[in-house]
This record gives sequence, C-alpha cells and structure tokens, in this order.
Amino acid sequence: MVRKGSYFLGLTILVVLVSSGFNSFETEKVEGFHLGENEIVSYHVRSENEDEIETETVNKEIAVPYVGKTFVGFKQALAFKESRGILTMVNPYGYMGRYQFGKSTLRSVGIYDFQEFLRNADWQDKAFKALLAKNKWELRKEIEKYCGRVINGVKITESGLLAAAHLGGAGSVKKYLRSNGRNGFKDGFGTSLRSYIKKFGGYDVSHIPANRNAKVKLS
Repeated sequence: MVRKGSYFLGLTILVVLVSSGFNSFETEKVEGFHLGENEIVSYHVRSENEDEIETETVNKEIAVPYVGKTFVGFKQALAFKESRGILTMVNPYGYMGRYQFGKSTLRSVGIYDFQEFLRNADWQDKAFKALLAKNKWELRKEIEKYCGRVINGVKITESGLLAAAHLGGAGSVKKYLRSNGRNGFKDGFGTSLRSYIKKFGGYDVSHIPANRNAKVKLS
C-alpha cells in the first residue's frame, strides 16, 4: 500500500515539475510567420468544378476595346497596314516608323533626328497628326467637292482621301480625283490609291484641323 502511494506521489511530482518547466519558457515568434492580433487568414480550397471554369475562361475570346471608326481606330488601322505597327520599322525604300515616313516628309513637319524618331512613339504620333493636318489643307477643296461621290466603285470620304495622301501624296490624290480614277498611283509595293481610299473610308477625322504649316512640338 505504501509502495503504491509512493508511486502516485512521485508521478504527481513529476507532472508538476514538467508543467512548470514548459511554462517558464517564452514563446518565440518567427517574423513574418505569425498573424497579428487583428489579422485573419482565409484559405481557398479548389472546388470540384474549378478546373472546368478555368478551361471555359481560356477558351473564350479575350474582350478588347472597340475603337470602330474613331480616330484611334483610323491611326491603328493605318499603322498596322503600313508596318504592322512596328515602331522601329524601316522598309527597303527608307520609310521609317509605324506610319512609314520618308525623311523629306519628316523634315517638313519639323523632325530632323531620325534615330530618335524611330525610338519615340510620341514623336511618331505627333508627326502623323501634323501630316494629316497638312494634307487636309492641301485637299480642302477636293474634300468639299468629292466626298460622297463614287469613283471606281468606291465612295469618297475624308479619311479615305487623307489615307491615300499619306500613301502617295496630296498631289497624286488630286490627279486621281480630277481624272475620275483613271490617273492612278501605286507605291513601290504595288499598293494603289484606290485601295487606301476604300480601306480607310468612313473614319472620323473631323477634329484634325487643316493647317498648311503644321509642325511637331517636340518634348
């Protein structure tokens, strides 16, 4: 009986000593691996249908902004046609940038640093607008007289004429219109004025002012 009592007494003392020993240690925290007092953690477990949802999302077409017949749509479409929109493109004839400018045309709008021009998207967009303004002034009478008419099966519009002038110059566009489409122009790759008048017809370029002396303001 004494042995049994001694056994239980010894066991009780052992438990007390072990418990007090653990309580004497301070809890050590590893920085970044513990939540603060006001923090909570939220776990996300994949549902059974989650794989199906992801697959459906991947298979859907990605929605892109619709620019339609706006000026943004006009310049994007023309840049893609000219150079696939590549900023640093230089073609075999020396035309440069996403809108394919010749050096003489760049000088006419106030740009002389051609290397910087190839690197600078802002310069290229400003040069494009300046050339549109110049061509709009050069073709102001033709725009008023011919817009709405049909020549060679294509309806004449302001944006179509400006795009054609970008391709072959305002003078070539005047000859084309005055000859009722008989005196056509094609560039070195065989692209015709008619194709540009058709492809780029109906865009809104009304906010571009006609300006004979349009220049790029470099920044």
